[in-house]
Amino acid sequence: MHKIVLAAGIAGLLTACSSMPGGPMPRPDARTDVATTNGGTGVMTPNGPSVNGMAPPPPPPPPMGTGPGMAAPGMAPVMVGGAPMYASRDIIDNAVNSRDHTTLVAAVKAAGLVDTLKGPGPFTVFAPTNAAFAALPAGTVDTLLMPANKPQLTKVLTYHVVPGRLDAAALSRQIAAGGGRAMLRTASGGNLTAMMQGPNVVIVDDKGGRAMVTTANVYQSNGVIHVVDKVLLPN
Repeated sequence: MHKIVLAAGIAGLLTACSSMPGGPMPRPDARTDVATTNGGTGVMTPNGPSVNGMAPPPPPPPPMGTGPGMAAPGMAPVMVGGAPMYASRDIIDNAVNSRDHTTLVAAVKAAGLVDTLKGPGPFTVFAPTNAAFAALPAGTVDTLLMPANKPQLTKVLTYHVVPGRLDAAALSRQIAAGGGRAMLRTASGGNLTAMMQGPNVVIVDDKGGRAMVTTANVYQSNGVIHVVDKVLLPN
């Protein structure tokens, strides 16, 4: 009998509290710190202090382009060839400003690949430096730049392009998943092999030549560039 009376009393108390001005009693775990904002009083809510009983809207979602593999807005651009590489620009618009990639840019223009690399992609580009091209046998670059050799030049250049956006973290994951090697299918239809050499990513071409990534994660609006110290050669 006492339990029935006690339960009825608690129920009545809760009903009375819920009908009081200001609403029901707060839960024990709810925040009820009183705050004054813009001249009005309110309580703290998960989204901040309410104003005169009105809860503030939830915070906006994080901006696009700040997930893995993307340069956050406001982040200082990577410097390549003495020039800043802006993540808001495409591969061509950045590459033309690098004094270390004038040979590569000239080759891309000669092969007619400018529009392709300004497209949406995304592309992962292993970009050889001028020094890498200079290390080829004498006369190789001049021969490749001849109009008659445009198909061969195109094959060499597209061998340095892998469809998709593969930053260093993605490459490392693929290498680990492959037991120390990751096979990359290039835009030319050939294959590259990525592996680790100490802390560095190394790219191996069909002929067994090795190029080390010297500057990784140069993010572009349509992909990512990794600067390499050798020219990769297809079969």
